[in-house]
Order: sequence, then C-alpha cells, then structure tokens
Amino acid sequence: MDGLPRRRLGRTDLEITSLGLGTWAIGGPWAFGWGPQEDSDSVAAILRSVQLGINWIDTAAVYGLGHAEEVVGRALRGVPMADRPYVFTKCGLVWDEADRSKEPWRVLGPDSIRTECEASLRRLGIDRIDLYQFHWPDETGVAVEDSWETVQRLVDEGKVRWAGVCNFSVDLLNRCSGRGTLASLQPPFSLIRRGIAAAELPWCGANEVGVLAYSPMQSGLLTERFSRARLDALPEDDYRHRGREFTAPRLEANLALRDGLRPVAARLGVSIAELAIAWVLAWPEVTGAIVGARSASQVDGWIGAAAVQLSSEDLDEIAAVVRRSAAGEGPDRPDVAR
Repeated sequence: MDGLPRRRLGRTDLEITSLGLGTWAIGGPWAFGWGPQEDSDSVAAILRSVQLGINWIDTAAVYGLGHAEEVVGRALRGVPMADRPYVFTKCGLVWDEADRSKEPWRVLGPDSIRTECEASLRRLGIDRIDLYQFHWPDETGVAVEDSWETVQRLVDEGKVRWAGVCNFSVDLLNRCSGRGTLASLQPPFSLIRRGIAAAELPWCGANEVGVLAYSPMQSGLLTERFSRARLDALPEDDYRHRGREFTAPRLEANLALRDGLRPVAARLGVSIAELAIAWVLAWPEVTGAIVGARSASQVDGWIGAAAVQLSSEDLDEIAAVVRRSAAGEGPDRPDVAR
C-alpha cells in the first residue's frame, strides 16, 4: 500500500505521509512509560506501518531510556534501504542511569545535545537523523539561541538533516526562527487538548513551519474501548494512572466527549480513533499526525484516518459534541469549509 496522502514538512524537502508512527509506548517501562511491552510486537508494528505506506517514524532518546530507539533501529535493519522511512528523534530529556523511575531533566546545553545526538545515531544504527527535535524547553538556564546554534552545527556537519522543536511557545519559536531553518513544531493536539490552535498553529502557518501533532487519540482515551475499568486494569507503572486527563473530573468529561463521537463515527463508517485523527488533520496548518501502536493490529485500527475527509457539516457536528461534553480547552473547529 503506497497511497497515503503526503504533505511537505514546512520549508524542508521532506514529503511526509499525513500519518507517522509514534514509538512512545514501545520503549517499555520508565518514569512515563506505558507498562511492559514485547519487543517482537513493537517490531511487528513498525514493519506493518511501513508496509501500509507510512514513511516516517517518530521516536525519542528518552522513550524507554534509549530502548525505543534501539527497537526502531532493529526493525529498520530488516527493511530494504529503498523502502526505509524517515527517522525523526528528539533530545533534551536527560535521565538518571541509576534510577529509571526518576523524572528526566530538561537539558539543552550544547555539550549535552551533541552527546545525545551521537548516542541516538548509535542506537538507531544510522548515519544521519532526518529530523532532530528539542523535546521540551530547557529548564537549566541555557539560552535557546545557544541550543539552536548547536543543532544547526549538527546540520552543517551532516549528522542531522533538519531540525525542529516540540512543546515550544510562540515566544521560543520566534527566538529560533531565522537562525537556520526551523523545520517543525511538534505539539500535543487532540479533540481534548486543543490549546495550540489559538496561537502556535497560526504562527506555524504564517511562518511556513510544519506541525507534527502528537497524541491525537489522547493516549487511547479517544478510542472505542477505553473506560474507567480499563484504566484501573492498566499496569501499575503505566503513566496514565497519574495523567491529568485520566483523573476526575476531566476523565468523565473526556469519556463523555468520546461517547458523543460514536454517532458521528458510525455515520461516516469509521472508528472513533480514525475520526479523532481526521479532526486533527483537518486543520490546514497540521502537516502530519503521530499515532502510536504497540502491535501490527493497532496500526490496522487507525490507518484509515488518512482517507477520511471531514465536511463542514461534520466539523460543526463534532464541535457541538465538544461543547456539550465540556472536555478540554481551546478552539473546537478549524476555520475552514464554513
């Protein structure tokens, strides 16, 4: 299958499919992990996504404290070079090797960025990272201009093809812009977490910066099967037990939103997950949505989102569901097709 829609990522030369595979969960246990995970299932999910035409994989050094990158590298070694997807990864979250349960530090010092880049290249088994992203803003006092200059030098040296950022505000985006190509912003964006639609999305549209939206299904909340009982049954080390959107009163509002989407999804002949992803892709500033999978069958469950085209009436109906549920914050509809 090679018919997935493609969009250019900002001002780069990368033409990426509208869906990319996310690898947060396949890292296995760590401070923000999703519980135990079989590597064989992870490899199968990666290979299935490539088979279905997805041409980019998003990972990060911190996922599983290096393990997700190792698994991605292992899977890609089984893919012919001509068919290999782009590899996007991240730096800036530094962990304590002696205690996997500690929350990582947000560090974007120049030396730290270089050290992380070399480690990611080694774990992934590649010579160049297609998109290298700052995972979160620095919290140690390093000026973002110094961090950004470092990653641009890595581009010049051929270790990184393009550079982007995640979870940055408009102020930080402005400080990076114009100092070498800012390829992309990776923000959280879903029917529940809609805040970036007020400021960051318009900024990216105006400045030709690509947007890679993560958690469009809100870590599983926006799927048919999620429930309070399923949450309670998750492994104790699954971060969702502590997640803001998974605790009262937000959980109840979020599940009401999910339930309100059922008739819309049924009318369109799609799953709730596919509908939620299609809503994210309906925003014109969004280049692609990052969707996670822990098995090949999970990829099959959402790949159809790439083909879903939401009409103006569909978007109005979804917006009404959002308002009734009182879930989340932010604009509830893209300003298109009115």
